[in-house]
Amino acid sequence: MSATLDRGAAARAQSTPPQTTPRSGARRRRLAAAGLPLLSVLVFLGAWQLAASSGLWSEVFVPRPATVWAAAVDASTTHDGVRGYQGYLLLEHLYMTLRRVAAGVLIGVAGGLVLGLAMGSVGWLRRILEPWLTFLRALPPLAYLFLLVIWLGIDEAPKIALLALAALPPTAVATTTAVLGAPVGLTEAARAVGANRYQVVRDVVLPAALPEALTGIRLAVGIAYSSVVAAELFNGIPGVGGLVKDASNYNNTPVVLVGIFAIGLSGLTIDALLRVVERRAVPWRGTH
Repeated sequence: MSATLDRGAAARAQSTPPQTTPRSGARRRRLAAAGLPLLSVLVFLGAWQLAASSGLWSEVFVPRPATVWAAAVDASTTHDGVRGYQGYLLLEHLYMTLRRVAAGVLIGVAGGLVLGLAMGSVGWLRRILEPWLTFLRALPPLAYLFLLVIWLGIDEAPKIALLALAALPPTAVATTTAVLGAPVGLTEAARAVGANRYQVVRDVVLPAALPEALTGIRLAVGIAYSSVVAAELFNGIPGVGGLVKDASNYNNTPVVLVGIFAIGLSGLTIDALLRVVERRAVPWRGTH
């Protein structure tokens, strides 16, 4: 009898699927989150290598990945008495670009937040300034770069001004929309208990507007970063945009691709950091 029971228990144990623990499920999700992007990179590199090896295009137009890697190493080191590219290492080019972006974004985002808060709170001000913001947002950076160069010269001022003008409209528009979307019930309740205008803005409007304003800041940083090559067209070395422009003058495609990858990878890193800040600043977003 006991032997029969033991055999039945063993059969049930074999037929019962193993239970997935929360820890193993989280591990699988982490592996998938890391593995899928890595797989896409490998597929991209494989397709690139096949395209470069097919002979359909000249090496000038489609260099091999190994050639681009060698150009990245040369731009990052001192070789044959040559230091990096045009006398600056790749990290130094990237540092100057990031410094310009940081200065321009700081000015543009600060101005956009103040402007958006004012436009969202004061109706007549919004009606006056909204067409000008739309006009500025519709302009491509190159449209006013040359005017900035005429006004400010070819040093750092026009580059930072261009990036600030690129970052200001999306921040202002997102902040205005967020302020206008603040819950009316909470605003009226705060006024009913005696809160003044400043307290309503500080304790009700700003917390309600913060999620959408942070999204606008992310968009502003992305738009400013995508304008960095235009900002560094004049006197852009050291700078990744200047590196790309100078290399393109000599059909140096590997160095152009090195600059493009440097801009793209650093942009991904900055956006990931902004998402971390967004999750910590507004942890309640997406929970209701």
